[in-house]
Amino acid sequence: MPSMNSYDFRRPGCYLGESAAPNIINEEIIVASGAGVLYPGQILGKITASGKYVAHDVALNNGAQVAAAILFHKTDATNADAVTVATVNGPATINGNDLIAKAGIAAADLLAALNALRAKGMKVLPQHAS
Repeated sequence: MPSMNSYDFRRPGCYLGESAAPNIINEEIIVASGAGVLYPGQILGKITASGKYVAHDVALNNGAQVAAAILFHKTDATNADAVTVATVNGPATINGNDLIAKAGIAAADLLAALNALRAKGMKVLPQHAS
């Protein structure tokens, strides 16, 4: 039996509270090949050169070190680019407890990521932020 990740049972958009209409805050995006399996609530960064998304990582220097979106659906981009949907702007209220950041991210880097999302109109509620 394959092992199950605790994120396997997340519903799409699980992090969203009140928001504008879904077609206003969400857009179709491309997750870059090699990004692996990502789950709803994953904080994403956007690669400047290609416009594709990967998991936000402050160690990168290709644009993806800045939080740019939140993944809406479970997406597998292990072996090929994957077309999916992400929340890219607000107005939207976000439950910070349902966001997924890179393991081991420093508190200051997580705060910077949440602030980058807030600047895009995604209000990550302080009482829910990690």
